[in-house]
Amino acid sequence: MSHRKFEAPRHGSLAFHPRKRVHKVRATVSAFPKDNAAEKPHLTGFLGFKAGMTHVIREVKRTNTKLPKDGVLEPVTIIETPPMVVAGFVGYKKTTTGLKPITAVFAEHIADEFKRRYTKKWYKNTKNQFAVHTEKYNDVKAKSKRERQIRLIKNRCDVVRVIAHTQM
Repeated sequence: MSHRKFEAPRHGSLAFHPRKRVHKVRATVSAFPKDNAAEKPHLTGFLGFKAGMTHVIREVKRTNTKLPKDGVLEPVTIIETPPMVVAGFVGYKKTTTGLKPITAVFAEHIADEFKRRYTKKWYKNTKNQFAVHTEKYNDVKAKSKRERQIRLIKNRCDVVRVIAHTQM
C-alpha cells in the first residue's frame, strides 16, 4: 500500500474525539458572552436540549436558472426549551481574582423542583429547605433586610445574575 493519505484516508474529523456519550443529561455552559454595560439587562442564555431531528423543504431563490424557486431539502435539529422560572438573583462584585458574590435574594414561592436541585442528597436529607424563608417572607424584619439587600446589589454590584430553574 502506498501513502495512506490517498489509498485509505481517515473518515471523520479528529476534532470530535473522544466519540462517546455524555455523562450528564443537563449540559453545562462553558462560557457566557461578555457583559456589556451599555445594553439593557437581559438573559444571556437559557436551557435547551436536543429532542430530535427532522427535515424541511425550503424554497431558494436562484438567478440564472430554469427553476427560479427551487425546493431544497435540509436536515434540521429540534431543540426543546422548557419554560423557566426565576427563583432569585445574585449580585457579584468584580475583584482581581474574579467575580465575588455579595448577596442573594430569593423569591417568595420556591418550587419543589428547585429545592430538589438546590439540595445535595435530597433523598436522605431531613431538613426542610427554605421553610423558614417562606414563613418569614412577609415579616417586617425580613422585608427590610430584603430591601437592604436589593439596595446593596443596585449600589455595589457590577454583575447581577438570575437564579432560574425549569418547569419539567
